[in-house]
Amino acid sequence: MTDQSPSYHYNVIARALKIIDEGGPGLSLDDLAARMGMSPSHFQRVFSAWVGISPKRYQQYLTLDHARRLLADRFTVLETSLEAGLSGGGRLHDLFLRWEAMSPGDYAKGGEGLVINWGWFDSPFGPAIVMGTDKGICGMGFAAEMGHDPALVDLTRRWPKAQFIENADALRPWVQAAFGADPDGPTPLHLIGAPFQIKVWEALMRVPSGHVTTYSEIAGAVGHPAAMRAVGTAVGRNPISFLIPCHRALRRDGGLGGYHWGLPVKRAILAWEAARADAIPVS
Repeated sequence: MTDQSPSYHYNVIARALKIIDEGGPGLSLDDLAARMGMSPSHFQRVFSAWVGISPKRYQQYLTLDHARRLLADRFTVLETSLEAGLSGGGRLHDLFLRWEAMSPGDYAKGGEGLVINWGWFDSPFGPAIVMGTDKGICGMGFAAEMGHDPALVDLTRRWPKAQFIENADALRPWVQAAFGADPDGPTPLHLIGAPFQIKVWEALMRVPSGHVTTYSEIAGAVGHPAAMRAVGTAVGRNPISFLIPCHRALRRDGGLGGYHWGLPVKRAILAWEAARADAIPVS
């Protein structure tokens, strides 16, 4: 895999996360690069290609307390976000998404009659499995922690009666738009879930890129403030990771909570988005 591969960059970031967790944020960039077996210049080039800023600045986003700082500085009250009309300069995965939800009756059929195309794609967060109907992307997951075969099985079993066809070309324009290769392209979504799940997923899409919210905020936004456990289950069953940003949901105490595709992936996505949103002031 070449240095230009987004998955290569993710693998470097994932290794850096682990080393920083073990050695603390006080590691110099020279030491960090050396421990990864890379020259400082190569390390800087890979970092800059991944997030568009220097490693020195980006290191702020990789520490263990990053989620707590996000919660303190970039917390989103969903009711306010809804009233404000979902603005946001980054535009990444908020306003440009359009979605259509499957009817409850169709959902109960387990995907019967649906034709779902699927394929593997390189992404900034490792290999991505993407699935879609003729209406839009209905599934997205990441294999960096879970592995390719389990990730594929995980998504296909959600719609056991659907017909699955390996056809990456049918999805490529949507995927390129989703990961920024074609920032002006559309990324339609086809939400396939129970009505309560879809309400939770719609609430998640009101959290701007680079910001976070809490499970209790989501519960309040969907009209069930006491149903945090049910909300957590719906967040965990989100089939369209990254685009329906379940990674932006944190525990109230600043803990990351769980993530279906692996916590290293969640931390990398949050750091990637926060760096692009310039969430942490430079001291």
